[in-house]
Amino acid sequence: MKLDRWTRQAALMVVALATLLAGCTSYVTTQVTAFSDWDGGSDATRTFAFQRNATQQNSLEDSTYEQVIANELATHAFTRVDPQQAHYLVAIAYGTRSDMAVSSTPAYYYDPWPGPYYWGRPYGWGGWGPWGPYGYGGGYVTQSYPVFTHTLGIRITDRLSGKEVYNVTARSSGDEPSLIYAMPYLARSALADFPLGNGVVRTVKLPVDQHGGAPNEVAAGAAAPAAPASGAKTVQ
Repeated sequence: MKLDRWTRQAALMVVALATLLAGCTSYVTTQVTAFSDWDGGSDATRTFAFQRNATQQNSLEDSTYEQVIANELATHAFTRVDPQQAHYLVAIAYGTRSDMAVSSTPAYYYDPWPGPYYWGRPYGWGGWGPWGPYGYGGGYVTQSYPVFTHTLGIRITDRLSGKEVYNVTARSSGDEPSLIYAMPYLARSALADFPLGNGVVRTVKLPVDQHGGAPNEVAAGAAAPAAPASGAKTVQ
């Protein structure tokens, strides 16, 4: 009877813990570095077009990422126009690097020898030794796992003069290997609170979508709805 009561109490604790964890919000953390010579400008002059190099000219991947970035620029009164009419040219660069990280965790070995007591009760709960069925510490176990670092750079230049007026880089690391999944977080983090001051380095935390997706997800050839950058949390 005591065992049944303890089992029910343990089950309730597990359910409560699972509910608590389900309500927690996960974040994507991004480091942002900005260099700026932005003069403010009126909304009427915030017209832009994307600038591509030779290898980007016919890239569907670039088109997809450009749409994500265009959505974020739109939240700051930027309007995309034909290159000949644009006040600004926007160039993007991106990439992913894979590294191996190493961590050490305590190891425990199994103690098969029954002891006379278990937490003061004679042969209780199967008669395991005083530390339960897992015995004593056995040093550390070293494990290695992949870490993926995704980077997005956005460079804005004045089309007529060629002068660089804004250059921002966003970088995040984690276990997500897909750049297309990380890109919306990188774009929103890079352009949050635009324009940043010259030489600003800060950390931006964005909540992960409750369905496991990314903000401003975009399908090829379709525009995603723009979302405000106000959801970003920043640590100066």
